[in-house]
Amino acid sequence: MDLEHKFARFGDGLSVTEDAVIEGYASLFGQVDQGSDVVQQGAYRASLAGLVKVGQRVKMLWQHDPAQPIGVWDEVREDNKGLWVKGRLLESTQKGREAAELIRAGALDGLSIGYRTKRAVKNDKGQRVLTELELWEVSLVTFPMLPSARVAAKGTAPEADDTWRSIAEVFDHARQELART
Repeated sequence: MDLEHKFARFGDGLSVTEDAVIEGYASLFGQVDQGSDVVQQGAYRASLAGLVKVGQRVKMLWQHDPAQPIGVWDEVREDNKGLWVKGRLLESTQKGREAAELIRAGALDGLSIGYRTKRAVKNDKGQRVLTELELWEVSLVTFPMLPSARVAAKGTAPEADDTWRSIAEVFDHARQELART
């Protein structure tokens, strides 16, 4: 099975503080993304428990590049809304500093999960319902796939930026079309 990526804008209330702590939702349950996938509640449960059991963490990467870790996720958990993450950008690294500044400026607002699908089913709408995922990493990205989850610099309202959301949707659609050819 190949590693898949699921793009999502940071969830409600995600912000970066002056000490580069970020928190919010990396994935929201029950919402259809632009790839017609829906993550079901509980899909991450076994993966997260397995990581804890062996003393490992979900990685925080820059644009899915395994050569560019930019921080650490101190907390990754499921709740009734989605996959909630809290971590620290490592501003001692060049990419960590850049990411913190880009988030603060509002130029970067996306998260993407890197995972392997363990179990999925098709629903009557033709959507793939992801029921069990092996979560590997959560990356900061430029163009997310799930428009309902996004990052906000401290003190800004995520809903106020519909223009950027629309632009990201256009790029995501174009990326999908190019992948089909």
